[in-house]
Amino acid sequence: MNTPARPPAPHRRRLRVRTLRARVTIVASLVITALVVLGIALLYLLQRESIRADIDSQLRTYSTEIAQTGTAGTWPSTLPPSTLDANAEAQVLGADGRVLAASHALTGAGALYLLPAGSSQPVRQPAADRVLTGEVRVLAVPATVHATPVTIVTVTTTGLLTMLDTEAAGRLLTAIPITLLLAAGAVWLIVGRALKPVERIRSAVTEITSVDLTRRVPEPGTDDEIRRLAHTMNDMLDRLDAAARRQRRFVADASHELRSPLAAIRTTLEVALAHPDKAPWPEIGARAADQTIRLEELLHQLLTLAKADEGELLTHRRPVDVGELLDGIHATLAPHAVEVTVHIGPELVAAGDPSQLQRLFRNIIDNATRHAAHHVDVSGHRAGERLVVHVDDDGPGIPLADRERVFDRFVRLDTSRDRASGSTGLGLAIAREIARAHGGTIAVTDAPDGGARVSVELPATTTESVL
Repeated sequence: MNTPARPPAPHRRRLRVRTLRARVTIVASLVITALVVLGIALLYLLQRESIRADIDSQLRTYSTEIAQTGTAGTWPSTLPPSTLDANAEAQVLGADGRVLAASHALTGAGALYLLPAGSSQPVRQPAADRVLTGEVRVLAVPATVHATPVTIVTVTTTGLLTMLDTEAAGRLLTAIPITLLLAAGAVWLIVGRALKPVERIRSAVTEITSVDLTRRVPEPGTDDEIRRLAHTMNDMLDRLDAAARRQRRFVADASHELRSPLAAIRTTLEVALAHPDKAPWPEIGARAADQTIRLEELLHQLLTLAKADEGELLTHRRPVDVGELLDGIHATLAPHAVEVTVHIGPELVAAGDPSQLQRLFRNIIDNATRHAAHHVDVSGHRAGERLVVHVDDDGPGIPLADRERVFDRFVRLDTSRDRASGSTGLGLAIAREIARAHGGTIAVTDAPDGGARVSVELPATTTESVL
């Protein structure tokens, strides 16, 4: 027999308060209301304890007054009323529990409470159920009156306590909804006012696009977390804007640099094809080859920078003898009017990619030879856990204001001479990226004998270790 399948239970969705303002309002209102209720309860307990203490004090005074009435050895037929509490009643019990005297309302009644020997808590007797109604407060005091041991029992109603309970319940029933509404309204307004700057920030951010990063979020005048958040976001937008401007400038410069050799090749070929019989084809081929080499070098440099931007410039490390590396670069330098000397201390070993480190130092040395007047000096030494290589030239030097800018991409301080020498303005930018990838630094200062000094610092290692 097949049992019909039950329909799937409806999906229960949890009620979620989506806005921060509402969540803070609910939590704060409940906390405030709980504190108010706790305060009312604490006040109620303190008042109740105070009333009980007053009742006990009045009953104790009444017991003293009754004891004084029996000092003559006999008790009056009716005990006098209390001078402090009109509702108080009393009995005087003998050692055997017999009623020796009683107040007017308790005349003829049996013992209401007995006080066991050695105890301070009176024990209720059946006679109390017939005489006393409601909640009462009882005090039983042992005493010796005219050499006779007796127990003086005083009792009164607790009307004040009952009234206090009623008032406390009324306060709670009134205070809870009123407090909840007032707290919710106040917190809602306060939180809304506090979050207004956040809403303005959110609104401003929605209007910022990748095309226009010049807009900034408003910073409130208060010195608080929201102002610091807005300031941090504006700093981030400044960095994004600067990065976007650099990227656009880089693309524009790269397009221009790529267009120049292509335009040179095209112009040369168009002129030659216009007069093919008279064109010096070997010379045209050589020019085209030179421009092709320049184009290939530029593309290789752009690829290197792209890898640096992606963090993929350094793929492996091994110990590299910097002295041997620089000697190899020196041996392969093209003949030049500038004299290049290399003075490297022993055991200068860095951990890195040999080909990348060779490109780093070759770019720096090539840059120095282009700007030197007569000579370039390459020196190196170890300084603690770092190795330092200086490349000094005796050229015009680099102005202080341009010593950071020379490491930007496509920057040429002497545009005419650098273009004539085939420089793309990427050599030092690539050198800095390689140095950073190896955990090093590169900086420009003044050479001791004039000119510029380019200093490279790299983490030193040993030939036996590989980082």
